Amino acid sequence: MCRNIRPLNNFAPPATRQEVHDAALQYVRKVAGASRPAKANEQAYAVAVAAIAEATQTLLDSLVTTAPPKDRETEAAKARARAQARYA
Repeated sequence: MCRNIRPLNNFAPPATRQEVHDAALQYVRKVAGASRPAKANEQAYAVAVAAIAEATQTLLDSLVTTAPPKDRETEAAKARARAQARYA
């Protein structure tokens, strides 16, 4: 999985449309093998990103969990601590 795509489920506040779009864009870039499409492929990228963002939002809206929502700042601090331990 692409390292830039972050889990979006069960956060307070919920993932924004921009976060869902950004994850979809990262996915399309990874699958296509290029960070920027050629002019001839811009429409294909845009259509794919929109479709994946819609499917992702549908998935997030449908998921059910009994766990309490995670705090974004707490999770980010944990990730920074793991990175610091890994690269120190």
